[in-house]
Amino acid sequence: MSKQPEINRIAIIGFGEVGGIFGRDFAEQGIKVSVFDILFHSKRQRKLMLAKARACGVTVAEGLKNCIHESQLVISAVTVSSALEVAKRSSRSLRKGQVFLDINSVSPATKRKSAISVENSGAHFIEAAVMAPVPGQRIKVPMLLGGARAGPAAEQLRGLGMNATALGDQIGVASAVKMCRSVMIKGLEALAVECLFAAKRYGAEDKVLESLAATYPSMGWDVGLPDYLISRVAEHGRRRAAEMREVATALREVGITPTMAVATADRQEQLVRDMARQKIVFNDKDFRWRSLADMLTSHSLRTS
Repeated sequence: MSKQPEINRIAIIGFGEVGGIFGRDFAEQGIKVSVFDILFHSKRQRKLMLAKARACGVTVAEGLKNCIHESQLVISAVTVSSALEVAKRSSRSLRKGQVFLDINSVSPATKRKSAISVENSGAHFIEAAVMAPVPGQRIKVPMLLGGARAGPAAEQLRGLGMNATALGDQIGVASAVKMCRSVMIKGLEALAVECLFAAKRYGAEDKVLESLAATYPSMGWDVGLPDYLISRVAEHGRRRAAEMREVATALREVGITPTMAVATADRQEQLVRDMARQKIVFNDKDFRWRSLADMLTSHSLRTS
């Protein structure tokens, strides 16, 4: 296999948590990074977003076309609801030979629709399933790639320090891996919230955790696992709920009734709604699930 050309210009569409992390890590390698986000046009958010871009060492593009024009690699890291529209809009400005890497957590059918739009432009569409939280591993987060050029793309991404594995040339399989995995992972988070918050109100949480640790001794129920699982919901519950509704769509596509996926989405979103109602702000540096449960219980008792 011939060596793939090095990438020295990258465009990132969506400058949220993932876009910011990727942008900074690429820029620190000396790669020219341009970013675009609709919040750059927000009167309330523009100043903060521009400051974030400066801190990350990336160039702000005022429009999608300007962002992607000269880039060899275009990364779409937007919200679930925007992924398909961004692919369609990008296709109007993409050119032959560019690589469009879709890392959004959307259903296989949505990936395939995006692929059609992008490949009509002559660019290469690569779907990516991000298989772990990005903040912990940053650009080294494991990714599964799918698409006709998944193999060459994986080689190029590894040249950037990324952990990319080509799964195959069929669009949708990598996303299906992530979607099905999410039923378990995000479902476990939702179960932890419901189980432990109820146990806390009964004063039974220590015995419940002791029992879980005895049944599953390697998982960490008696150490850090409960805080980790519930913190993921407290910090990202709204986004994760949206992703689980996309999972539900993926399950319906193959004739599976998404009973657990829908319930998981509801439970994840309910926690962040309850926190917002009481004006509880997530603090990742000092998060304890017991403290959050106590605050929500106190509010419930005051309003009952």
